[in-house]
Amino acid sequence: MLIYALFALGFPLLLKGADLLVDGSVSIAKKFNISNIVIGLTIIAFGTSLPELVVNVMAGLSGSNELAIGNILGSNIANILLILGVSALIYPLMTQKNTIWKEIPFSLLAILVLGVLVNDQMIDGAPLSILSRIDGFVLLAFFLIFFYYIISISKGDKSTEDNSLKQLSPTRSIIYIILGLIGLMFGGKWVVDGAVAIATALNVSESLIGLTIVAVGTSLPELATSAVAAYKKQTDIAIGNVVGSNIFNIFWILGVGALINPIVFTQKSNLDIAMVILATVLLFAIMFIGKKRVVEKWQGGMFVLIYVAYVIFLILNQ
Repeated sequence: MLIYALFALGFPLLLKGADLLVDGSVSIAKKFNISNIVIGLTIIAFGTSLPELVVNVMAGLSGSNELAIGNILGSNIANILLILGVSALIYPLMTQKNTIWKEIPFSLLAILVLGVLVNDQMIDGAPLSILSRIDGFVLLAFFLIFFYYIISISKGDKSTEDNSLKQLSPTRSIIYIILGLIGLMFGGKWVVDGAVAIATALNVSESLIGLTIVAVGTSLPELATSAVAAYKKQTDIAIGNVVGSNIFNIFWILGVGALINPIVFTQKSNLDIAMVILATVLLFAIMFIGKKRVVEKWQGGMFVLIYVAYVIFLILNQ
């Protein structure tokens, strides 16, 4: 029972750890007069991806490759179908042209590149499919291209500076950073250990746990950000946050994870890759169905239903 209790505590510890690390880092960045837009595109963007990164690295180091892959693919599926679906039910989501024609296609490119890199058996007839360290460098190279793109966007940003970001003393900032790192380390370990234990106890694959419970748990920062943005009618933030997170998950998190420890890939995960592709293509297509550049409430409801059907399919096909 202890390991299950720690698993449940691991998620809030992960999220609080990421929150403290971001607050401390943002405060130090403000001391050096770094602009809000650059902070948002770097520290905060990386911060919301920290739960997935920590879980992915911990799972890779412990040999739980299915959990590592399932966490990322499951997060990307949940981001589009569940998080955008719920956000659209709160308020219809208006999308910027850049998101439609550049960021959504870039997220589609990300999953297609991953699909090629992890299918050594299918493409080359290799005995094993592995996301190797060389593949990790390839993913990080694509990430640098994307990062250059978002920095170029920030240069054209005309918004004024505000004081909404937390300002802390240097000592408090350092304490926040240290506590945040400790929270991420223990939270990540407890989530991975608990997920493996649950999979063993229920006699299901680690992939299923990664694709569902762990994926949704680590996606809570994106869910909170997008839902609040939709409630405040800042709907371009809701979609931009999700699409950007999906790109980060593949190019940054799997890239770093593969560099630390190569990840073994099983052929059955191709179904989940196909689901990410389907969800991304569906998001793009919806931009031209009904109201142009808007995810309407009925479309958000459809997204949620597709996600529920997908989870049921996963459970039934164990």
